[in-house]
Amino acid sequence: MSEATFTFRVDETLKSEFAKAAKARDRTGAQLLRDYMRDFVRQQQEAAEHDAWFRRQVQIGLDSANAGNLIPAEEVEAEAAAWRAATRRKIARSAS
Repeated sequence: MSEATFTFRVDETLKSEFAKAAKARDRTGAQLLRDYMRDFVRQQQEAAEHDAWFRRQVQIGLDSANAGNLIPAEEVEAEAAAWRAATRRKIARSAS
Protein backbone atom coordinates (compact mmCIF):
# COMPACT_ATOMS: atom_id res chain seq x y z
CA MET A 1 0.00 0.00 0.00
CA SER A 2 1.48 3.32 -0.98
CA GLU A 3 1.22 6.16 1.47
CA ALA A 4 0.39 9.80 0.93
CA THR A 5 0.76 12.84 3.14
CA PHE A 6 -2.39 14.61 4.27
CA THR A 7 -1.75 18.19 5.37
CA PHE A 8 -4.26 20.60 6.85
CA ARG A 9 -4.34 23.59 9.16
CA VAL A 10 -5.67 23.38 12.69
CA ASP A 11 -5.70 25.70 15.66
CA GLU A 12 -2.52 25.27 17.75
CA THR A 13 -4.49 24.77 20.96
CA LEU A 14 -6.60 22.03 19.36
CA LYS A 15 -3.48 20.35 17.98
CA SER A 16 -1.82 20.43 21.40
CA GLU A 17 -4.88 19.10 23.24
CA PHE A 18 -5.39 16.39 20.61
CA ALA A 19 -1.75 15.28 20.89
CA LYS A 20 -2.09 15.18 24.69
CA ALA A 21 -5.30 13.15 24.51
CA ALA A 22 -3.75 10.76 21.97
CA LYS A 23 -0.70 10.25 24.17
CA ALA A 24 -2.96 9.47 27.12
CA ARG A 25 -4.36 6.60 25.02
CA ASP A 26 -0.84 5.50 24.08
CA ARG A 27 -1.45 6.53 20.47
CA THR A 28 -0.13 9.23 18.20
CA GLY A 29 -2.37 11.85 16.70
CA ALA A 30 -1.63 10.41 13.26
CA GLN A 31 -2.76 6.95 14.36
CA LEU A 32 -6.02 8.32 15.72
CA LEU A 33 -6.66 10.38 12.60
CA ARG A 34 -6.07 7.32 10.38
CA ASP A 35 -8.46 5.32 12.57
CA TYR A 36 -11.04 8.08 12.33
CA MET A 37 -10.65 8.26 8.56
CA ARG A 38 -11.07 4.46 8.21
CA ASP A 39 -14.16 4.51 10.44
CA PHE A 40 -15.65 7.44 8.55
CA VAL A 41 -15.12 5.75 5.17
CA ARG A 42 -16.62 2.50 6.52
CA GLN A 43 -19.66 4.33 7.91
CA GLN A 44 -20.22 6.09 4.60
CA GLN A 45 -19.98 2.81 2.70
CA GLU A 46 -22.42 1.15 5.09
CA ALA A 47 -24.82 4.09 4.76
CA ALA A 48 -24.63 3.90 0.96
CA GLU A 49 -25.23 0.14 1.04
CA HIS A 50 -28.21 0.58 3.36
CA ASP A 51 -29.62 3.33 1.16
CA ALA A 52 -29.31 1.11 -1.93
CA TRP A 53 -30.97 -1.80 -0.06
CA PHE A 54 -33.78 0.46 1.17
CA ARG A 55 -34.42 1.83 -2.32
CA ARG A 56 -34.59 -1.74 -3.69
CA GLN A 57 -37.11 -2.68 -0.98
CA VAL A 58 -39.27 0.35 -1.75
CA GLN A 59 -39.18 -0.49 -5.46
CA ILE A 60 -40.17 -4.09 -4.73
CA GLY A 61 -43.12 -2.80 -2.71
CA LEU A 62 -44.15 -0.36 -5.44
CA ASP A 63 -43.89 -3.04 -8.11
CA SER A 64 -45.97 -5.40 -5.98
CA ALA A 65 -48.63 -2.74 -5.37
CA ASN A 66 -48.70 -1.81 -9.06
CA ALA A 67 -49.22 -5.51 -9.88
CA GLY A 68 -52.30 -5.48 -7.64
CA ASN A 69 -50.80 -7.40 -4.72
CA LEU A 70 -52.51 -5.35 -2.03
CA ILE A 71 -54.03 -6.15 1.36
CA PRO A 72 -57.42 -4.52 1.97
CA ALA A 73 -57.40 -1.81 4.64
CA GLU A 74 -60.05 -3.67 6.63
CA GLU A 75 -57.79 -6.73 6.88
CA VAL A 76 -54.83 -4.62 8.02
CA GLU A 77 -56.99 -2.84 10.59
CA ALA A 78 -58.38 -6.14 11.92
CA GLU A 79 -54.86 -7.53 12.31
CA ALA A 80 -53.72 -4.35 14.09
CA ALA A 81 -56.73 -4.48 16.42
CA ALA A 82 -55.91 -8.10 17.30
CA TRP A 83 -52.28 -7.14 17.96
CA ARG A 84 -53.34 -4.24 20.19
CA ALA A 85 -55.74 -6.50 22.13
CA ALA A 86 -53.02 -9.14 22.64
CA THR A 87 -50.60 -6.45 23.84
CA ARG A 88 -53.16 -5.10 26.29
CA ARG A 89 -53.74 -8.61 27.67
CA LYS A 90 -49.99 -9.10 28.16
CA ILE A 91 -49.71 -5.76 29.94
CA ALA A 92 -52.68 -6.58 32.15
CA ARG A 93 -51.19 -10.00 33.08
CA SER A 94 -47.79 -8.50 33.92
CA ALA A 95 -49.41 -5.75 36.03
CA SER A 96 -51.28 -8.24 38.21
